[in-house]
Amino acid sequence: MNLISEAEHQRVIEVGGDVPEQRPSFAIHLNEVGIAGKTVWVQLPQGLLPFRAELAVDLAGERRGIHMSRLEEVITTLHEQPFLDLRAYALALGREMVARQNAATGSLSLHGLVPQLRKGMISGRESLDTVKISVHSRFFQEEGQLGDETMIGVEVCHITACPCTQVYNRVLFNQPDDICPMPTHSQRSTTLLEVQASGPSPRYEDLLGCLEEALHVTQDLLKRPDEAEIVLKSHRSPQFAEDAVRESARVVGKNLGDKLPAASKVSIQSLSFESIHIHDVTCRLQTTMGEIMAQIDNESP
Repeated sequence: MNLISEAEHQRVIEVGGDVPEQRPSFAIHLNEVGIAGKTVWVQLPQGLLPFRAELAVDLAGERRGIHMSRLEEVITTLHEQPFLDLRAYALALGREMVARQNAATGSLSLHGLVPQLRKGMISGRESLDTVKISVHSRFFQEEGQLGDETMIGVEVCHITACPCTQVYNRVLFNQPDDICPMPTHSQRSTTLLEVQASGPSPRYEDLLGCLEEALHVTQDLLKRPDEAEIVLKSHRSPQFAEDAVRESARVVGKNLGDKLPAASKVSIQSLSFESIHIHDVTCRLQTTMGEIMAQIDNESP
């Protein structure tokens, strides 16, 4: 039994008025108002998965606040709908969010994990691994229509081996690397690739394929022959964090250059959790597909 009658609730709302629609004490336009630290559940082909969300819209100077409950209503409305990928969910969520708030602009970020089955290089045993995916969308009015600028991202774990110590030992011991690479320190690394998405491509799988081609991607389940193989490969092709970023950019251009406009933004960031240093190493590239393709053309024979 409700403590307050429905009629009484309605009377209070009518008398009290719509507080968010009141004029504020200082009527200045706010760029972003919204919620953070929200978990949304998205029905994807991999299953119903949780993502950490941040949602925001702009607020006109004459309005005191946004209707916070309407953000939650949009999330609830989309909860059981299936989506082909996270970007499709983000676009549906963002457009409805802006419309319900009667806003001019909006933004959202989603971060989460999806399962990824990989096979060992030698054993063929399947490993259930985790890949981080994300989407960042900005919504704006353009010629009377709501446009968007969306970046989708994929992050993987991989192993890097330092070329410096390897070269030093090769000279020190006067040994070639053609049979077994010389000793060097290796470390676990992560690399995040983000690409501006427009139209049906690129897919998250396309971005993941680029990283798997450019890097020595690791996995949780490795039998001893698999471990030997990935360690040998990473030491035969050692990489700085800088190499990881540049090689990822090259493969992105090779694989996606003919699928995306030259103005498409590309962001790549690598973090190396150093094994013999107390500090870690980070490297970031902010560029466009056109700049990547121009560099590929410059280096072509």
